[in-house]
Amino acid sequence: MSTYTLSRGIQRGKAAYRQGHKPGENPWSVSRMVALLILAFLAATWLVPFAWAVLTSLKSEADAAASTVSLSPADGFSFDAYRKVLSAGDIPLWAWNSLFTSVLITFVTVATSALAGYAFSRISFRGRRGLYAAIIAAIIIPPQLLIVPLFRQMLAFDLVDTYWGIILPQAFAPAMVLILKRFFDQIPVELEDAARVDGANRLRVFWSIVLPLSRPILAAVAIFVFIGAWNNFLWPFIVTTDADLMTLPVGLQTVKSAYGLQYAQNMASAILAALPLVLVFLFFQRQIIKGIATTGFGGQ
Repeated sequence: MSTYTLSRGIQRGKAAYRQGHKPGENPWSVSRMVALLILAFLAATWLVPFAWAVLTSLKSEADAAASTVSLSPADGFSFDAYRKVLSAGDIPLWAWNSLFTSVLITFVTVATSALAGYAFSRISFRGRRGLYAAIIAAIIIPPQLLIVPLFRQMLAFDLVDTYWGIILPQAFAPAMVLILKRFFDQIPVELEDAARVDGANRLRVFWSIVLPLSRPILAAVAIFVFIGAWNNFLWPFIVTTDADLMTLPVGLQTVKSAYGLQYAQNMASAILAALPLVLVFLFFQRQIIKGIATTGFGGQ
């Protein structure tokens, strides 16, 4: 094989990789088109409820509650529902509380999960199997069963109506420990052995070698934890009674009209609560997809 032919083959391979298909694969094959159509249908299925919520939030209460369904309301679109929701509550403060608690929960959860996952992956210690079984059991137990004992603990430590009362019970995620352990298992042990030979201790190996190689999965785990913490309604609702400490999902539930169910305002509240998560996904969608593929959730 000549050098020119080899170079051309490499260039074609790189071009095919950039285009998202293998060398020699037909990008317009029937199976590929069918798969794209199925994915487009599933995407539309997920987007229709969101689009419907946006349209309802832009209607008047009379048009939103009308028995006749219409995409274009008779009174036209307006932002009255958003204005009423924003004027009825302290949205900026609640949004800050959600951001503050979600960021701290994410940081603590990622740090503890990474340390625990690395320990289960690389270190043999007494009681390892029993502790690992306990973590698996913690995934099986519904979190609703832990609400009463957790609340009693928060009362005992005088953490009710505090930020730490919201953060600490959510700062442990057994599922993330298993995900990170599985990823750490795939890192070649030879890399760590070489560093140990050069005099690095285990903590230095973890910080300088394992964590840099784990950036995609750490980013994905952080995003999943952040979304879960931001959307969590039940625990912040139980542990806080002070309006100044309420998170956004809890605070928006207090913005209720005394004249019955207000569909447009409810949809506006839902859109306001979901908007930050939509922005997070738009900015970090590559990390989310890469993390799902890395952990095996994508069928690999």
